Amino acid sequence: MQIEALAVRLRPRRPMEATDLGIRLCQASARSLYPVYALTAIPLVILALATFEIASWLPSLLIWWAKPWLDRTVVFVLSRAAFGQKTTLSDLWSAQRQVWWSQLLFTLTVQRLSLWRSLTQPVYQLEGLSPWRARARVRQIRRRHTGAALMMTSTFALCEGALWAAALSLLYWFAPQQQAPDLMAVLSREIPGPLAIASTVAYAVAVLILEPFYVAAGFGMYLNRRAELEAWDIEQEFRRAFSR
Repeated sequence: MQIEALAVRLRPRRPMEATDLGIRLCQASARSLYPVYALTAIPLVILALATFEIASWLPSLLIWWAKPWLDRTVVFVLSRAAFGQKTTLSDLWSAQRQVWWSQLLFTLTVQRLSLWRSLTQPVYQLEGLSPWRARARVRQIRRRHTGAALMMTSTFALCEGALWAAALSLLYWFAPQQQAPDLMAVLSREIPGPLAIASTVAYAVAVLILEPFYVAAGFGMYLNRRAELEAWDIEQEFRRAFSR
C-alpha cells in the first residue's frame, strides 16, 4: 500500500464521520462511478425484469439478491478513486475476472446475508485473502464498529424504502383523474401486472441511486479502520512533511 499516493486526507474519525468521508469520495468520483455502475447494473435489471412472467415478485428479489455482486463494481471504482484514479468501462472490463467472478458464490450467499457487508466487503475484495482466511481480519476490522455498521445498513434500508415509495407515488400524482391505481392493490397480494412492473422499476431506481452511497459509506469506515490499525494517518503526515 503506497500511503503517499492516497488522494484522501486521513485522520482519526468517529465511525459516522468516516461514513461522511466515503460519501464525499463517492460524490467526487460520481462522473466515473455512475456510468460504470449503470452499465453493470442496468443489464442486470433488464434480465431481472425478464423473469416477470415467472412470478411478479421475482424481479425485485433478484435485484435485491444481486446487490453484493453490484457492490463489487462500486468498491473497485472507489478503491481507485482513493488514489486519485478515474475508472472507465475498459478498466472494469480488464479487471472483470477479479471484480465480477472472484468469490461469486460467497458474495451471493454469506455477503448477501451480512448486515455490515459495506464495511467488510473491501476486506474480501481488496486484501487478497480467501473468504475463510479473511475471517480473523474481518473480526479485527469490525471490532467496536459493528454497531455503527449495522446502524448505517438500517438507515440506508429506510432511505431505499422511502425512495421506492416516492418513485412509485409518481403514478398517483400524474395519473389521469379516475384512473389512479388502487392503493389497496399495492398493499394486497393481488397486484395488477403494470403496477407490479412499476413497483420493480421504482425499486431498481432506488437501488441504482443509493447503493453506491451505501457502499461508499462502508468504504470510508474501512479506510478509517485501516488508518486506526496501521497508523496510516501518522505515516501520511510524515511523508507530507518530509516531501517538502
